[in-house]
Amino acid sequence: MGRASVKENKNIYQLTRENLGYTRERAEEVLGAVSAERIEKIENEKTTAYPEEILCMAEKYNEPKLCNYFCSNECPIGKKYVPEIKTKELAQIVLEILASLNSMERKKERFIEIASDGTVRQDELEDFVYIQKELERISVTVEALQLWTEKMISIGIIDRDAYEEELKK
Repeated sequence: MGRASVKENKNIYQLTRENLGYTRERAEEVLGAVSAERIEKIENEKTTAYPEEILCMAEKYNEPKLCNYFCSNECPIGKKYVPEIKTKELAQIVLEILASLNSMERKKERFIEIASDGTVRQDELEDFVYIQKELERISVTVEALQLWTEKMISIGIIDRDAYEEELKK
């Protein structure tokens, strides 16, 4: 059995593994496709993980947030286009979505006015940016809901087969 790490500023991959109580050797057994030596290099940031390794960790550790973290913080394309999603409770996610939708309801007519001529004039820019930011907040909150759902599926609280069947309807 390996010794416990006393390193400060552990990255998300090491924290996730340690929260499960896994040594690197045990993680190698669980992951199957990633060696203990490779895990050490990823955790000590001596190398960047491959997307396939992160997918494996996310699945085997039951932590779908690892994929979002990798994409938003380590992937060159994702850094530009993928926001990091914070893990939240369902009630908070729902309240944030409803608050954003209510805000957008009030701006719906203005959005139509701005878009009607296919351009954004200088006098419309402030409202346009506000609406764009609110839509981004909705998008991020919907992603938080998806991440929450994936976590609940991964730990068995939501039945995967039943969920996927409902999606097909």
